[in-house]
Amino acid sequence: MSAGTATPGLVVTATDPIRSFLSSAAGSPDLSDDLRDLASALSSERAVPYRSIRAIWCADCSRGRPPLRQLLQGAQFVLSSPKPREKSDELKARLEKLREMQERKEYAELVKDVAPKEDNTEPFSSYKDQLGFGLHVVVIMFTGYLVGFATFKALFSNSPVMNAAGGILGVVGGMLMETVLFIIRSSSKELSSSVPRSKKLQ
Repeated sequence: MSAGTATPGLVVTATDPIRSFLSSAAGSPDLSDDLRDLASALSSERAVPYRSIRAIWCADCSRGRPPLRQLLQGAQFVLSSPKPREKSDELKARLEKLREMQERKEYAELVKDVAPKEDNTEPFSSYKDQLGFGLHVVVIMFTGYLVGFATFKALFSNSPVMNAAGGILGVVGGMLMETVLFIIRSSSKELSSSVPRSKKLQ
């Protein structure tokens, strides 16, 4: 149907009786020029608006005009499918992000038996580890202070200042020893975790 004759509303298929009526109405003197032009244009269409047919039928006063019910008999409704809704840019970006996440998940599932699992556990990541390390440091500091205090007391029995200095040196020595042990433990853990990975990759 041409754009110039498009009328919103109900649309029906153009059956042979409808085309015949429109062709005869195009030459009817009872109709205005606009309606005759409209009837002539609609007579070659595959679907016509009901409003246009009814307007032409009401204006046509000729004896050969068929009843409107008989004219529309056999015609079917033409339902136009709605236009698909366009996705907004925000929705497109979100869908793209979800698609990438799904692809990464599927890839990880595909290579989980081939690629080694990464150990992302950080030192002191749990409350239990932090509490245990804190108590351990306190014990080391207290032990170092007692050892240093006792040592300097044996050397300088009549000097409280030297005894306290010995305790402080004991604390410092204990902290240094704890630092060295922590570095050794961390290095050994990283080394033990890297060895199985290298074996799997080979």
